[in-house]
Amino acid sequence: MLDTTKIEELMRDVGKRARAAAKPLATASAERKHAALISMADAIHKSCDTILAANAIDMEAGEKSGLAGSFLDRLLLTPDRVQGMVDGIRAIADLKDPVGEVIAAWDRPNGLEIERVRTPLGVIGVIYESRPNVTADAGALCLKAGNAVILRGGSDSQHSSKAIHDAMAQGLRDANLPEDAIQIVPTTDRAAMGEMLKGLDGNVDVIVPRGGKGLVGRVQSDARVPVFAHLEGLCHIYID
Repeated sequence: MLDTTKIEELMRDVGKRARAAAKPLATASAERKHAALISMADAIHKSCDTILAANAIDMEAGEKSGLAGSFLDRLLLTPDRVQGMVDGIRAIADLKDPVGEVIAAWDRPNGLEIERVRTPLGVIGVIYESRPNVTADAGALCLKAGNAVILRGGSDSQHSSKAIHDAMAQGLRDANLPEDAIQIVPTTDRAAMGEMLKGLDGNVDVIVPRGGKGLVGRVQSDARVPVFAHLEGLCHIYID
């Protein structure tokens, strides 16, 4: 367990490196981002056994700590679920690159031409719970949009998420993009989440929480940077 000062220093360094990586990523070509994503998907596919072994460690720890069955199901990775991550990243790679897209344009009476253009946000912090596949989903989506990302998954899935992140880092290296473009918080201490919510000295532009009502509520309450939050959602069953 790190003391508070060391956690602050650790997270500030993470923020600085993310900000530095965000600059070249914002101007990276669509081709280079596509290459990185395809390489990530290939690396995850090749690392399937390593990822499953890491997940087995998390599953054993979760069972010993008494996690509910629903949490264990979300935590569990299988060959099919790993393949789902691979397919998901490849699908993201094939999406149209959003950076630079003109989504609205108009002329003013004085002859001024105005355009609304999609641009990267900068550095995104993503906080999520026990689903390790979010590591791949969130990292890939942020990269596609030209954003650096700091990922903070649940402590229950730390080994699984690290194994997935290692494969994604390989994809960044293969495409000659900064490895710090996708970082995972290197400690499970909850104080690290608090530092993210403070904004890491202005290096986090927005926080995205993904999880239950409690997580989203805490993020909204404590964050000192903008938050993209979701509500509880609606689930409908229609029986004919």
